[in-house]
Amino acid sequence: MTRLLARRTTARRRLARLGATPPKQRRPAPAKIGALATAAATAVIVDGWWGLALAAPAAVVAHRVIGRLEPAEAKRRRLREEADAPICADLIAAALRAGAPVDVAVLGVADALGGPLRERLTTVGRSLRLGAEPPEAWSHLVGMPGGDRMAAAAIRSSASGSALAGALTRLADDLRADRAVAMEAAARRAGVLIVLPLGFCFLPAFILAGLVPVIVAILGDVL
Repeated sequence: MTRLLARRTTARRRLARLGATPPKQRRPAPAKIGALATAAATAVIVDGWWGLALAAPAAVVAHRVIGRLEPAEAKRRRLREEADAPICADLIAAALRAGAPVDVAVLGVADALGGPLRERLTTVGRSLRLGAEPPEAWSHLVGMPGGDRMAAAAIRSSASGSALAGALTRLADDLRADRAVAMEAAARRAGVLIVLPLGFCFLPAFILAGLVPVIVAILGDVL
């Protein structure tokens, strides 16, 4: 019993070292830079005291708007994880059907996929190899697109003894279907957004060429 507890303690320490990330250099937040630039531009464009008075509210609005935007690096990572999630589930299922243990299958898929999923899968595989409990090991997938469902399927499989390969195959199909629906919705939104600039361009021309002459003619007859 004492040896088992010692092994678990050692495994947890190794997992903590695996999860540790080197300190990153702090960079100015884009929201702060945008707020300062907006305040400076407002003060320069608007002359006098009004420019100084409007600079602070403009900076606050810009800070909030820019702060809500998703960073470009985070967006690229999310899209890559979203695209690789179904492939990841299929590959792990194929490796399990071939007879590989779960940790070996996960580590093999991590090396094959690369990208942002490699780090997550490597941590999961090493955690399982070091003897971590399934909920603790698979929790490293939580937060990525489809990661919650993948972790839930793996945890259910470890608790009930059901085949994980079949659950991952069904999950891969569901993730592909969800992605297809999302892409179709994005395409429809893009069509609407493309029409809006054309409407803004044609509306003034329609008013000037169609309505203004009619209004002028009516006013001329009345007056």
